[in-house]
Formats: sequence, structure tokens, C-alpha cells
Amino acid sequence: MSDRGNRVCPVERAGSLDNRIRRWFQNPQKILRPYIKEGMTVLEVGCGPGFFSVDMALMAGKSGQVIACDMQEGMLEKVRDKINGTELEARIKLHKCEENKIGVSNHVDFVLLFYVVHEIPNKEGLFNEIWSILRPKGQVLIVEPPFHVSKSAFEETIKKARSVGFVDTNGPNMLFHKTVILKKG
Repeated sequence: MSDRGNRVCPVERAGSLDNRIRRWFQNPQKILRPYIKEGMTVLEVGCGPGFFSVDMALMAGKSGQVIACDMQEGMLEKVRDKINGTELEARIKLHKCEENKIGVSNHVDFVLLFYVVHEIPNKEGLFNEIWSILRPKGQVLIVEPPFHVSKSAFEETIKKARSVGFVDTNGPNMLFHKTVILKKG
């Protein structure tokens, strides 16, 4: 039995994940602009209330798509409410995943795992599933919280990604955060 439910941010606290103050410290445009280009298909695992989803859809443009994935229907509802009636409604596909499976069959160019990998009990399964849908030359950005995830735990995560075949390079420089870019090797 997994204790994952105890580690996932509850829908009731979604406001803390989507506010103007956070944008100062974790500006989606600054963090993701080097990785997301017009026409890309982007997967966000653990999208929460859509803090990154909207900006990613703008970066991917009208010819791109964002698959905003979360295991909590309440979080997906928050994204749905945010994009309802806008042009982004056609660009952002909402997907409810399971606890141990993303369940997306679309091939993607970029995957965002922001503050989510530490919540996933089966990291090897996660990386295998991402490997199977990531296009050649695709990239995965992992960002983990500064004080919640230890250096050794983050290194273990990278080791598990390497075991699947990913090659790791430096992620964006974010003060105190642990970041890595994974590429198909």
C-alpha cells in the first residue's frame, strides 16, 4: 500500500500552487522558454491547478499541444475553469492519470516533472513510461523542491533515469532547487 495520498498536495491547497508571488520565483516563461518551441507536444505530469500549463500552451503555439496530467480530478477541474472559453481550451488536453501509470499514448517532445518525482513510489516505472512516449531528441525537465528532497535522493532519481537509458545534463539554474534535463540516449 502506498502512502502517496499523504504526500500529494490536496486540491484544497491549490491556491498556494497558483499565485502571483510564485510567478516571481518560478516564472514559467523564464524556466521553460529554452525547452519548449512552437508546434511541440508537451506533457506535464502533476499539473496541479495549471500554473505551468497555460504558459506552456502559449509557448507551444497554435500548432502545439499540452497534455496536462494529474491524478486528482479536482486539480484538472481548476485547469478546466482557467482555460474555459479561451483559445487555450483547444491546446490543452486534460488527462487523469492513475497512481502508478500516466496512461498517455501520444508521443511527446518535452515532459515537465515539477515537484512531482519525489511523490512517485515507482520511479523506474515512471521513467520507462516516459521513455516509451518521448520522441527522439525529446527532453524531460525534473525540478525538485529545495529542502524537501535531499541531494542523495535526487542523485538516486537521476541514477534510476540513467538505468532506463536517459542521459542527464544540467537543468536550469534555480536558486536552491535541484534540476536536471534528461534526454534519450
